[in-house]
Amino acid sequence: MTTTSPAHTLRALPDLDYYDCRSVLLPVDITTLDAWNIMTAESGLFMRLAFRMRDAISSLFGVKRIGGFSGARRETIHTGELLDFFLVEHSAPDMLVLTERDRHLDVMICLSITARVLTITSSVVTHNVFGRAYMLPVGLVHKLIINSDLRRLKRKLEGQ
Repeated sequence: MTTTSPAHTLRALPDLDYYDCRSVLLPVDITTLDAWNIMTAESGLFMRLAFRMRDAISSLFGVKRIGGFSGARRETIHTGELLDFFLVEHSAPDMLVLTERDRHLDVMICLSITARVLTITSSVVTHNVFGRAYMLPVGLVHKLIINSDLRRLKRKLEGQ
């Protein structure tokens, strides 16, 4: 499902090195933090291995290890706090903006909800060859991961 979204991105679309926007119609009303909590509650084997591989390779290039998603449920979150490895740039019931920035690339993930449609918008700006090389496999896999997260979220909400 593709919709128009009030999502934040790092830059205007033509100036991004990576952009992806995916949406799902939610069966019930939830907040963006609720959606985050559900989607990151259980990291499957694939995700745990992907984060381990990411950390092992990236650390060779001076990139800090991120370890993946903790699965820890948050009841509240405020601008300036960390949500796993992401910095919270904005937090409201209908929008959650998260960033991770380093010398190789900047990443922004924006979760927004409008009329019960959750949209996850991902934008990336790369700064060097390592950042561009990193995004080649990550860009492809990211779409599959987000699609899987959105399907799992919808199934869990339908089961409530």
